[in-house]
Amino acid sequence: MTPPAPARTFRSVAPVLGLCWLVVFFDGMDVNIYGAVMPHLLDDEGFGFSTSTAGTIGSWTTFGMLIGALGCGTLTDWAGRKPMVTGSVVLFSLGSALCALAPSAAFFGAGRFVSGLGLGGLMPIGLAIVAEFAPPRRAALATGLMMTSYHAGGMAATGLGLALGPDHGWRVVFWTGVIPALVAVPLVVKWLPESPGVLLAKGRAAEAEAVAARYRLPSPTLAEAPEAGARGRFAAVAALFAPGRRLATPLLWTASFAGLLLVYGVSTWLPELMRASGYSLSSSVTFLMVINAGGIVGMLVAGRTADRFGAVKVSAVWFLLTACGAFLLKAQLPLGVAYAVVFVTGIWLFSAQVMVYAATPSVYGPAQRATGLGWVTGVGRTGAVVGPWLGGAVVAGGNASLGFTTFAVAAVLGAAAISLVPLVRRNDSDPGTVRATPRVLGHEGGKILPKH
Repeated sequence: MTPPAPARTFRSVAPVLGLCWLVVFFDGMDVNIYGAVMPHLLDDEGFGFSTSTAGTIGSWTTFGMLIGALGCGTLTDWAGRKPMVTGSVVLFSLGSALCALAPSAAFFGAGRFVSGLGLGGLMPIGLAIVAEFAPPRRAALATGLMMTSYHAGGMAATGLGLALGPDHGWRVVFWTGVIPALVAVPLVVKWLPESPGVLLAKGRAAEAEAVAARYRLPSPTLAEAPEAGARGRFAAVAALFAPGRRLATPLLWTASFAGLLLVYGVSTWLPELMRASGYSLSSSVTFLMVINAGGIVGMLVAGRTADRFGAVKVSAVWFLLTACGAFLLKAQLPLGVAYAVVFVTGIWLFSAQVMVYAATPSVYGPAQRATGLGWVTGVGRTGAVVGPWLGGAVVAGGNASLGFTTFAVAAVLGAAAISLVPLVRRNDSDPGTVRATPRVLGHEGGKILPKH
């Protein structure tokens, strides 16, 4: 009798998850560098930055992220994970170099747009890789663990802004954004495995089986392999609106919109909102590090909780708790209390959005996973476009309280949207459709819906 194959564990897939952690760390660092140096950019009188200009450029960044997420999420299912990860890291490193060299605010904005293309493309690919390689029933925890790196990168960016910005200027801080191309790209090229499903779709069956065996994945089948060519890309997008998904898809997009409005609005404008509330410059920048520290704790708590109770429930509750934290920050709190509230709000805010991502693979089958994640993150990037712009408009009006109210309303919208996903999936199923297991994540990737 053949002994059973060894189970897939965190140890067996540690190299893959570790590489994803590293590239997302640099993603978080690059995103948060802008907010970390924002006070220094605004104080650089010769550069021509105003609060409205800063908000507009922040939206250029997230508009680039929208394009990157939509493009890469669709392309990666047939082009492959590894080349898209490599290209994304190169793009946001190049954008950071352009910002460091920028002679004007317009040129700086172009650099942030280029960075956005790479930053937006990387996230859905990393999420798809983690969803595919995560141990059974540990997908939400694996997603949360990977996303701790985003906040570690945010803390690193804040530390660089505090350490280098006052004495060396904001340009030096952006030069540190070139490091990912020098460090991460060689490691990805050498060590990141390709998806077995993508390899099988390309006719490389032996390589697909080798990767699956090495990382203890199920053997890929043609039903799970993405269809190649332009027809395959259109089919993958159309499948997002198949029976059982056609109502869930726009709800996931709405929840992602609300979550990313919060994430990028807060990451860009929290220091200025706190400064407008009466806190000092150094304290205001430190709030960004504190909220990212809370984000790291939140990812660990949310991941474990979601593997037990479901990512949808955790995301909804976390969104509501974020709304409570935002309302508390409207008050003029003592500094120590403000730090505590910001930290706790960080626990809920960032992981509420990540649990939307963690819920997504339960809605889509393996052949549509990267496309589904790409569109959830990509359409959600409209919230990331709106957040920095809206924050700039609020700060320019001098009303910090209105900014926190706006973030609270966005959190309530996210809670409502994600809560409705299980309901509409039950009511929107085709009678002849074989349904995926209802447990959100914590399975081997869901059933494949039969073709009609």
